[in-house]
Amino acid sequence: MSDSTIRQVILLGTLAIIGIIAVQSYWVMSLWNTQQEDFDRTIRIALLKTAEDMARQDSVDLQYKGLIIQKSTNSYIVNYDNVIQKDWLEYFLFQQLADQDMTMDFEYGVHDCESGEMTYGDFCSFSENPKNEQPTASLPEDKDYLNYFSVRFLGMQSQLANRMQFSIIFSAILLLAIFFFVYSMFVIMKQKRLSDMQKEFINNMTHEFKTPISTIKISADVFLSDQGIKENPRLSRYAGIIKEQNQRLNNQVEKVLQIAKMEQNTLELKKEKVDLNELLEDIVNSSELKTQKLQGTISTILTKENPVVMADRLHLSNILYNMIDNSIKYCKGKPEISIETVVDEKKIKLFIKDKGIGIPKEHLSRVFDKFYRVPTGNVHNVKGFGLGLFYVKNIVESHDWKIKIDSEADQGTTICVIMSRKQ
Repeated sequence: MSDSTIRQVILLGTLAIIGIIAVQSYWVMSLWNTQQEDFDRTIRIALLKTAEDMARQDSVDLQYKGLIIQKSTNSYIVNYDNVIQKDWLEYFLFQQLADQDMTMDFEYGVHDCESGEMTYGDFCSFSENPKNEQPTASLPEDKDYLNYFSVRFLGMQSQLANRMQFSIIFSAILLLAIFFFVYSMFVIMKQKRLSDMQKEFINNMTHEFKTPISTIKISADVFLSDQGIKENPRLSRYAGIIKEQNQRLNNQVEKVLQIAKMEQNTLELKKEKVDLNELLEDIVNSSELKTQKLQGTISTILTKENPVVMADRLHLSNILYNMIDNSIKYCKGKPEISIETVVDEKKIKLFIKDKGIGIPKEHLSRVFDKFYRVPTGNVHNVKGFGLGLFYVKNIVESHDWKIKIDSEADQGTTICVIMSRKQ
């Protein structure tokens, strides 16, 4: 993942988080205010009916204007404007609050017009075992009225919270999801830094290898061209081994460098018209020597319908060598390889089949992954880094082609590369 992509993800994620938090906060606050308004409306109805019941009991007319005054979020004054009987007040409060399903603890007080002070009435609870029977604080007063009573409701916040428990739970889940997203971003950034360090190390290491590899190649060529070495079969063989293994090491280093360029999106393809049949014939001829040493065969069925593609000749040659080389290496006995080209409308299909050890079905989806090698237990007959098919797949996709693989354990493998045909 590139730095620009990560920055875009973080930016969009941050904007999304801010938006989600803003919407969620607005929604929770709106719901809280709605619940408070509903709570206030229900209490006012209960207090109004309490005052009406008391007025009927006392046979007096009730003045509705300025009857109920809210002093705080959970405290109210009812301007009854008549003598208040404490016992009847408590009875009617219990009755009306129960009718409105407001079964929370409350305390009330009655204003003594003679002393001009608020007289504490009682603590009332709908539960059999009330938590608090002592006054929590002084009840609200109002100097503008003489005959009134005050009511304070206890546990109002907890009641509202209980009504909003699902909203609170969903908000907590949302916050947990946001925390997980932020944590994931930190992990991704950390992994990105480690990945960049790894890539830089590999790039530096492979570039440092190029100089000694070139020096060894020159030295091996000098040995092989020396007449004395040529006349000595033993020394000539060792010099050939040095050159062959040096070339193998150089190919691996080149492959790592090319993969690094692909991952950094700096790989440049030099496309040209390439006759696929001619290229395959050259590669098969150079691979036959290795196949013959194992007493194997490479057969070809090449189309005659002008199989020309627009491709980078070097990289195309590399992936063809790589796929054929895999078919030679991953066999139990004599390698039997079949190469076929088929022209289909505007596509050219290249099939490379072998009768080798095959790949178990559960590993097929990962064979193109970087550094992945099919597990073989403690047996490692074929050496490698797991970069071959990863390189093949990336080069194929860089050309906007497609690659498919079909294989079964002990039944061989078939690789199909679908290329765009140059008309």
